[in-house]
Amino acid sequence: MRKSKKIICILALAGLVLLGYFFWRSLQPVEIVAVHQRNNFSDVLVNNFPFTDKGKVNWWLDNKDKLKEKYDIPKPASYGLFTIVIWKFGEGYKYAGKYDRMCFEDMKEKRNCIDKNVLFIISNDKDDDMFFVGDNGTYRMGKDGEIVKIRRE
Repeated sequence: MRKSKKIICILALAGLVLLGYFFWRSLQPVEIVAVHQRNNFSDVLVNNFPFTDKGKVNWWLDNKDKLKEKYDIPKPASYGLFTIVIWKFGEGYKYAGKYDRMCFEDMKEKRNCIDKNVLFIISNDKDDDMFFVGDNGTYRMGKDGEIVKIRRE
């Protein structure tokens, strides 16, 4: 009986440490490391991005004006559509050598690639509705500001 109490205490302590880590991480500000532009596609490299889809959408809504002002994104095509991909910067720029890396041609350095780790995608459609693609689904925000998860059939 005593052994099971020790196991429960160890698991509870591990759970508290994990919960503390996630709480601490949630308080860290998002760091925008770089922005790369390809026509109407913007690639934003970040560290400390929110974990949840709701947190990611809220981050976009809270920061879209700052991104427009500081980085001039989104940059819609002549027909009005744009896509912003938020990438995890992680360990920094790397050489192209490895399979499945995203490389940025606007950089002259040979270390101009990152490991492909998409965190979030923001785009619009011809009706100017916004779409958000996160880990747990795709969401649509209409002109009324209501955000609805799109059900897949």
